[in-house]
Amino acid sequence: MRHGKKNNHLGRTDSHRKAMLANMASSLIKHKRISTTLAKAKALRMYVEPIITKSKTDTTHSRRIVFSYLQDKETVTELFRDIAAKVANRPGGYTRIIKLNNRLGDNAEMALIELVDYNEVYGKETEAAEKKTTRRGRSKAKATDAPAAKAEVAVEEAPATEEKSEDKGE
Repeated sequence: MRHGKKNNHLGRTDSHRKAMLANMASSLIKHKRISTTLAKAKALRMYVEPIITKSKTDTTHSRRIVFSYLQDKETVTELFRDIAAKVANRPGGYTRIIKLNNRLGDNAEMALIELVDYNEVYGKETEAAEKKTTRRGRSKAKATDAPAAKAEVAVEEAPATEEKSEDKGE
């Protein structure tokens, strides 16, 4: 039985899998998004998210632990300097997986895995959409705004007609 065994072996030996995930994690940290197969993207998410969480505390011990996983000095430096500052107040969920079309050669399911805080396309539109509307029914604020708008239009029209009549009289 395989109770509690979470990791996907990806058809590789243990050493090959660890080396591959370390390389993919350092590429994700350097480039902020990479394209890979769906199974590898899901395995990478489970590998890289605890590393990003560990980078929130900038101590020598946490740097050494992260370096033992990534094996790349520049990547560790960028992770602790740039990425940790952006994800400081995020409680988790640092990566996003977007499914792509299947690969032409072998019809493998492809996916794009990216760091959530480094995507300018999705972040601005969703924040604006959340602030603009709610999914509740008609509220009192909308009902009271409509007569006020009509009153403003009526007030604007009244002085315009008085000015025209005064011009004719003189």
